[in-house]
Amino acid sequence: MSFRDTYVVEPRNRVHLDDIDPAQTGKHGSETEARSTIAEDLARLTKLQYRLYAENERSLLIVLQAPDAGGKDGTVRHVFGALNPQGANVHAFKVPTAAEAAHDFLWRIHAATPAHGQITIFNRSHYEDVLVPRVHRTLPKETIAKRYDRINEFEKNLVQSGTVILKFYLHISPDEQLRRFEERLDDPRKQWKISDADYAEREHWNDYRKAFEDTFERTSTRRAPWFVIPANHKWFRNLAVARIVTDTLDDLDMKYPKPTVDLEEMRQRYHAALEKLGQA
Repeated sequence: MSFRDTYVVEPRNRVHLDDIDPAQTGKHGSETEARSTIAEDLARLTKLQYRLYAENERSLLIVLQAPDAGGKDGTVRHVFGALNPQGANVHAFKVPTAAEAAHDFLWRIHAATPAHGQITIFNRSHYEDVLVPRVHRTLPKETIAKRYDRINEFEKNLVQSGTVILKFYLHISPDEQLRRFEERLDDPRKQWKISDADYAEREHWNDYRKAFEDTFERTSTRRAPWFVIPANHKWFRNLAVARIVTDTLDDLDMKYPKPTVDLEEMRQRYHAALEKLGQA
């Protein structure tokens, strides 16, 4: 089975995260074994991005969600770092500003979606606006339910306008999260990432797990699927995400546009310029 078939959340299917081993690595035994495969997929991603840009008819939106220290930044760096920055954008959604909060919750999201030919990665996303209010009970259940409906409509509109949507949940264990917190404490290069919220939100681990499971069930669709990626091993996370993205782009069967000029005339002008250069 492909990575897409293995890790996709089927529409209206109830996923139980506790039943999915976040440390699994499929048939790949180690990072050393997988290194060449990851490199090949990243090279393929670079070529496919160029074709997407040239075709200029569709776009790609990647949604990354995970617990704190789940690897969103690492995925952006190690997978999507292979992209040409002229055709790619990463948008990290923080707490809404006063201006953003004065609009509907999708207002700031829509403005960040990719134009044709572009790839955009959401580091956190519109799903924060259902997950956090649900866990902290800052909105009525009825409002949250309506937001799920709004999200499905929003993503349907994007797909109908030519945007391909892939949504990834990076699945780590509580023990792995704590290990990564410790790593941040010990590594001066990562200490700036430490916040009070890390440990405060960890107290709500089970609530977030249930909220994510509901989110997958309500919003994983054929047009905008969720994938639950085992992410305790960073190298396997990178491998799985890269493969799913490249396979999806491959299936689009993107075509280079036809030339807008007379190629024979351009060749004649080239040879004339070359000849003139030789006479100079």
